[in-house]
Amino acid sequence: MSTMVYLDNAATTKPSEAVITAMTAAMQEGYFNPSSLYAPGFSVRKGIEIFREQLIKRLHAKDLVFTSGGTEADNLAILGLLQSSRKKGRVLYSAVEHSAVAEPSESLKDKYDVRTLPVNDAGSVNLDAARELLTPDTLMISVMQVNNEVGAIQPLDELIRLRDECCPEAHLHVDGVQGFLHIGTKLSTGIDSYAFSAHKFHGPKGVGALALGGKTRINPLVLGGKQENGLRAGTENTYGIIGLQAAIDDYPHENNDLRALKLQLVDAILSFVPDAVVNGPDPASSEACDHIVNFSFPPVQAQTMMHALEAEGVLVSQGSACSSRKKQSSKTLMAMGLSQQRMDSALRFSLSRYTTQEDINKAARVCAKVYKDLRPFIRR
Repeated sequence: MSTMVYLDNAATTKPSEAVITAMTAAMQEGYFNPSSLYAPGFSVRKGIEIFREQLIKRLHAKDLVFTSGGTEADNLAILGLLQSSRKKGRVLYSAVEHSAVAEPSESLKDKYDVRTLPVNDAGSVNLDAARELLTPDTLMISVMQVNNEVGAIQPLDELIRLRDECCPEAHLHVDGVQGFLHIGTKLSTGIDSYAFSAHKFHGPKGVGALALGGKTRINPLVLGGKQENGLRAGTENTYGIIGLQAAIDDYPHENNDLRALKLQLVDAILSFVPDAVVNGPDPASSEACDHIVNFSFPPVQAQTMMHALEAEGVLVSQGSACSSRKKQSSKTLMAMGLSQQRMDSALRFSLSRYTTQEDINKAARVCAKVYKDLRPFIRR
């Protein structure tokens, strides 16, 4: 196989050299338990707390809990707030949420009025429908910052205004797994909790965080010791936290090339494959993120196209890696109202800071070749 072109960065990213170096040093020299009372353990604890305060300041938060990743952070926000609540009311989440938000929300149906917020054909929350659903008894609203399948940036500012108007006491949780470091975020704007995961921006797997706003009170899901200010029991993942810090510190403040490369990919594929169509927002619009774009290649089945691309050294995906083994159509694409043919032929391309012009050129050429090879064998 020739040089691999990796365009599945929404699933996970390659750890940066800075992350590998920092974690290796920690494993060799900073392996002490941060709860230990002797000096080396205290030094590790001090490093964790300094980093925590840096993140709190960066996000304009009041507290922050280190977790095992985005899924745990989402569960802690939703279930930690609602499982022990004595209030009855409505729980809302968008129809295009990751399963890490959808599943814990649905698990509360016996106690709460759980509903989904509809989206438009670009994958963004329908604000008119949201206004109707945001009743005074709404307790929680969960909306992702950036959709992980089609790259739609959700209208959080507008949703915050609607929340403040219709149900000011409702907790707004934002899954920022695909948005953190790509889009500026401040909890002081009206977000009550915010989740992110290190391996989406060149950090290690198995570590993330939940940032909390001032009025947020949650209960722990993992019981035992009193680590993480009593919100998450268990010895801290010191190496992971150090890797998370290195990934954030090493991430470029501006990455204008990423958007330009994405738009070049879009132009090339739509030019080389006339039957291809973009799913989601206009890639050039402000509603589209810089690193994710979703195409359909009708009538070629997505899995067939994906493996043909893989054989040529180009790696893409059908959507969320967490749901890749499920046989049914994407819930995100269904919520957007796409035809069955478009859903069945949809592939996600996602870039990173390491994506090159050569990667884009090869991916476009290979897409054209593979589609041309497969198309004659498929009847519409």
